[in-house]
Amino acid sequence: MKRYYSILLLFFITITAFADNVSFKATAPASVVLGQQFRIEFKVNGDGKEFRAGDIVGLDILMGPTTSTSSSYSIINGKSTSETSKTFTYVVVAKEEGTASVSPATVKVNGRQYSSNSLSIKVLPKDQSQNSGNTQSSVSEESSGIGAKDLLCQMTLSKTSVYEGEPVLATIKLLTTNPRTQIVDFKAPAFDGFTVQEIDLADNKSYELEHVNGKNYYAVVLKQYLLFPQRPGKIEVAPTTMVLSVPVRTQRQMRSIFDDFFDNYQQVEKSVTSSKYTVNVEALPFGKPASFYGGIGDFKISSSLSTKELKANEALTLKLTISGNGNLRYIKDPELKTPADFEVFDPKIDLNIKTTASGVTGSKTIEYTMIPRYGGDYTIPAIEFSYFDLKTKSYKTLSTQPYEITVEKSAIPESATNMANFSNTNKENVKFLGSDIRFIKTGNYNLRREYIFYFGTVSYWLYYLVPFVLALIFFVIYRKQIKENANVVRLKNKNANKVALKRLKLAGKYLKEQKRTEFHEEMLKAIWGYLSDKLNIPTSQLTKGNIEEKLSQLGVDHELVSNFINIIEECEFARYAPAQAGDSMDKTYNDTIAAIGKMENAIKK
Repeated sequence: MKRYYSILLLFFITITAFADNVSFKATAPASVVLGQQFRIEFKVNGDGKEFRAGDIVGLDILMGPTTSTSSSYSIINGKSTSETSKTFTYVVVAKEEGTASVSPATVKVNGRQYSSNSLSIKVLPKDQSQNSGNTQSSVSEESSGIGAKDLLCQMTLSKTSVYEGEPVLATIKLLTTNPRTQIVDFKAPAFDGFTVQEIDLADNKSYELEHVNGKNYYAVVLKQYLLFPQRPGKIEVAPTTMVLSVPVRTQRQMRSIFDDFFDNYQQVEKSVTSSKYTVNVEALPFGKPASFYGGIGDFKISSSLSTKELKANEALTLKLTISGNGNLRYIKDPELKTPADFEVFDPKIDLNIKTTASGVTGSKTIEYTMIPRYGGDYTIPAIEFSYFDLKTKSYKTLSTQPYEITVEKSAIPESATNMANFSNTNKENVKFLGSDIRFIKTGNYNLRREYIFYFGTVSYWLYYLVPFVLALIFFVIYRKQIKENANVVRLKNKNANKVALKRLKLAGKYLKEQKRTEFHEEMLKAIWGYLSDKLNIPTSQLTKGNIEEKLSQLGVDHELVSNFINIIEECEFARYAPAQAGDSMDKTYNDTIAAIGKMENAIKK
């Protein structure tokens, strides 16, 4: 009977654990353009049945729900596991500006019903420059050029009129009509006059549609900072500048029949700058309490004492915690008033804060350690803490409770303790002095000057001879170096291999990170730069034709020349058509290193 109950209990636990692992999630774009078609997906990691969608408001359903099933099977440590998931998909179109909503859907897995999350989708208007009959957004992935409004660097401040010490949220955002835009260089403003705390953002930043001044952009937040003004008056926030690289379609002379099937692109760099702002900082009102330590925001305080009964010369710890929302990092430590017979040490600070767009929240814990030296009954007064409340624009004072403590006399007499401490200190000092100060001799002594003859000795001549020999050697080497450096062509030819290997090292880094575009760009720079230095031809004048001609004149094998040309064409193809590049980066990297090595040996011969 017990065995039966055990099996039943195990079955129930297994079913419960499986049920708890089921997830049912709805996904859709955060923002779309009016008239744009997109998908809403409901995914459950189980064999979902009896799917029922919720209300879809503000969207027209063009198709759905369509069901797709995926299964996975794995063996780990001899144990096989399988997983099945189902996805229910709707194809919809936004029919009106504003906010569209999707209510939670329901599905059953193993007889148990689950609900998805709800969705809120922002529907943006069309571009003002669009034709009324066109239902697509003017935001395109491939731009034929870069207009004045195609790239924007936007910096916004949450407020421009604040009190001294009140945080201001600064957001730096990139707006572009081409989602393939890359950041080449970005410099954050200096924020002079502010104390700055950067907000941690997700590493996997993604573009979202945003409507600005009648135009739709791909927008991404790059940086966010909390700025704490440190002085009253007007403080200027300098603009920020970034250099961007945008792929622009170009027309080049057709070299093969395949050129008709692929678009040609050229990376164009452009610098954009944000607007500057002026923040009006108002000084804090007069009448600051004596217990004001710079706190601005909304706070609470609490305290605790390690013990209320102890012996003399034992340590006692009072812990004060300030928690809330505000400039916790910049609050000074409140003053602790203790009895005269207490020895107080420097406090220990523990800061536990979180910086978000809504401000700084968390706590600051201050531990005061003290030692009562004599027995008796003592009172540790309450600690007062005042701060400026931004909501009421007034000062508020908080207070902890006072503590009554009892200190017993130490088993060792206080005079003996003090004498022992004094005795130990004196012994150490006497020991140090005895080894540091020598005995002073007394009496009458005849003192005379001792003469040392140095002129004409071996050391005397070496002081002159050694610097002369070293200067002569340095002069010979220096003249030889100048002569070699004067021959620029020879120097570039000699260092071509080293320069190429440095560039290939950076390409190897991109290879490990699987950055295809950067990898092939760096490979092209390395190959073109190597051939330019080796053949003494400027990079701007290098062509595949004059490379073949020059290498043939130097007696390089035709097969090796063909290898270089093939590598260049492969990198160019992968650079401008990354979707068709394949997984041959390792082979390209190894072939390039081998080709450069063979080229060095061929030209030396």
